[in-house]
Amino acid sequence: MRYDLVIFDNDGVLVDSEPISNRLLAAYLTELGHPTSYEDSLRDYMGAAMHRIHDLIRERTGQELPADFDEVFHGRVFAAFERDLEPVPGVVGVLEKLAADGVAYCVASSGSHERIRVGHRKTGLDRWFDEGRVFSAEDVGRGKPAPDLFLYAAERMGVAPGRCLVVEDSPLGVAAAVAAGMDVLGFTAMTPAEKLAGAGRLFGDMSELADLLV
Repeated sequence: MRYDLVIFDNDGVLVDSEPISNRLLAAYLTELGHPTSYEDSLRDYMGAAMHRIHDLIRERTGQELPADFDEVFHGRVFAAFERDLEPVPGVVGVLEKLAADGVAYCVASSGSHERIRVGHRKTGLDRWFDEGRVFSAEDVGRGKPAPDLFLYAAERMGVAPGRCLVVEDSPLGVAAAVAAGMDVLGFTAMTPAEKLAGAGRLFGDMSELADLLV
């Protein structure tokens, strides 16, 4: 099937940010008295909007995170991005193919617009994603696994959900795509295949994706 729109997750799919951000998140939560390992962070928060962190800490401990938690965390993440962030290997080739074939594409991320832009500027992906192709959970209020973000992106791009393909690397993102009535490919570079079982197909190297888009 030839899709009319390919929707990319950002963190872990376009930019190799998940190891950076989850190490920092685990360290910061632990610093605040909520012991969290890197593996805990990947399991609980990978692919999630910031409100999920607040919600789970509140649910588990009855405590609120500091009022400046998001600001401090993002400051640490952005500083690390400027030093270390790289595009996911092979993703530029995929974007080149989509552009050459005239297939519309966009990004729909649980991260903030600022986080997306900081990462894209550092990695050079900003040349592929103008403002009209960037959608964030900030735009809809509810992050993944709710389908709202993907449905919003499709609506703004003028494409019916059933004509969209989502590329995701987190269980929350796969669940959101399925709930939106979209086909989804699961990228297993960082996530065990069994955790992305809801995806229609799985792939482990971004260089494989171009062939899956035919």
